[in-house]
Amino acid sequence: MTRFSACFLLPLLGALALATLATSAVAEQVSREQDIVGLRLGQRILVDDGSCPAGQIKEVAGARMTASGILATRNCVPRIGPKKR
Repeated sequence: MTRFSACFLLPLLGALALATLATSAVAEQVSREQDIVGLRLGQRILVDDGSCPAGQIKEVAGARMTASGILATRNCVPRIGPKKR
């Protein structure tokens, strides 16, 4: 690899890796908790079912691995951005 191509290729690969990580950090949003299929360990899903106070939304997260599968936790967290339909 020449010095010229290394100067352009390495920053491009770094930017691509950063973009991939940034898009995976965005939480999925569903309207009912029953719509969650295959919750993974560490995954966070926002549920807009109206069960939390105004300005908040329910977050379901895969918290722990148990003998029977993934244990989900539910918390009300501040809503970020406009409400989605």
